[in-house]
Amino acid sequence: MILERILNGINIIETIGDTTLEISGIHIDSRKVETGHLFVAVKGTQTDGHAYIGKAIEKGASAIVCETLPEQLTNGVTYIKVEDTEDCVGKLATAFYGDPTSKLDLVGVTGTNGKTTIATLLYNMFRKFGYKVGLISTVCNFIDGEAIPTEHTTPDPITLNQLLGRMADEGCRYVFMEVSSHSVAQKRIGGLKFAGGIFTNLTRDHLDYHQTVENYLKAKKTFFDNLPKSAFVLTNLDDKNGMVMTQNTKAKVCTYSLRTISDFKGKVLEDGFEGMLLDINNVEVNVQFIGRFNASNLLAVYGAACLLGKKPEDVLLALSTLQPVSGRFDALRSPRGYSAIVDYAHTPDALVNVLSTIQEVLNGRGNVITVVGAGGNRDKGKRPIMAQEAAKQSDKVIITSDNPRFEEPQDIINDMLAGLNKEDMRKVISIVDRKEAIKTACMLAQAGDAILVAGKGHENYQDIKGVKYHFDDKEVIKEIFANE
Repeated sequence: MILERILNGINIIETIGDTTLEISGIHIDSRKVETGHLFVAVKGTQTDGHAYIGKAIEKGASAIVCETLPEQLTNGVTYIKVEDTEDCVGKLATAFYGDPTSKLDLVGVTGTNGKTTIATLLYNMFRKFGYKVGLISTVCNFIDGEAIPTEHTTPDPITLNQLLGRMADEGCRYVFMEVSSHSVAQKRIGGLKFAGGIFTNLTRDHLDYHQTVENYLKAKKTFFDNLPKSAFVLTNLDDKNGMVMTQNTKAKVCTYSLRTISDFKGKVLEDGFEGMLLDINNVEVNVQFIGRFNASNLLAVYGAACLLGKKPEDVLLALSTLQPVSGRFDALRSPRGYSAIVDYAHTPDALVNVLSTIQEVLNGRGNVITVVGAGGNRDKGKRPIMAQEAAKQSDKVIITSDNPRFEEPQDIINDMLAGLNKEDMRKVISIVDRKEAIKTACMLAQAGDAILVAGKGHENYQDIKGVKYHFDDKEVIKEIFANE
């Protein structure tokens, strides 16, 4: 593609060199640059791309987009100076990959909890409707059944546009995408056109990055602020920030709720470890999911599908056939008559949601044993709160290692234990080895009890000192059950 076309719509301060060049690739990582590529120098959280301009030119870059021009310019290379490269890169990538979101309906899901479940269920539902569909999620990206592994909740703008370009080329009609607060703050979704945005809820998360809850809220809200008039916003009225998100949006606002009058109103009629009976807009439907938070997620899925033009009766029928997402309230039954639930809950409120659900389903008929840890090199402030919430709603708690990353597991456990009083400590033990912790929970469990193994969910590894070791909570539980 001609450089001039790629630069269309970008606020340029200065251009040096030829803009009629043919560009055959675009990168923010100098290691990936080849002959004829455009290199965009972005100031990241770890490194500054401006330090790698020389390296990119050595590897064959024929054009550079930067905020500061190098002291020495290379002959035959075109330099484009802009105010903010982070702001430009998404727009440049969108142009280079042929504006993929103009050819499909892209729906973004944002919030602290529920993003993966809602995006994945919408993807599964619309495939059941017979469409070719794309999914961009924490767990994995999919192009109509083909898995494309992922490293971030939302990829960098170039990878993202490349992926969306492939989805458009392969005939995807819809794409459902998790939109993280990081991706909004770092403008990774710049240049994309959304058909709709869904807000789930907002609680303490990612404060290691955003520093304050206010900044975190602002990042989420920016997503809705930037939606076009042609898009819809579906927001959760049961969250106090639900309407805050929509204050400055130009999009059409619709609401969903389990508690109050809304466009899409739901109610849990019956609840058990096998599923729920829901009332959605005065129609009863059986679903294979457990817990109020899942009822809320399903309501968002129902609302979004209706807003995308599907008939309510078709949506309800599809809803009744959907299966839970792996690692999200994944219930297994022991031969000894107790249940084990694997869940990704890694924030205090997600833990509260899952434990409240287990308590609701048990209804006083059994004990709750919780195995929980906290990730290393992340928000330390939530560690004592996680331990408090676990102790508050469990009969026994085993505090263990999660993904310690570059911290000592025992130090993380000590941070969690610091949040507990004497009374709490009576029901809490700590076991560093996660496998041993799960084994101990199973040994303690009696018929009718429920074990919650929280924090990792779908993750099948433990991140220790920069190395990812295979570890799957569900696998460990199945192995224990096989020997009972």
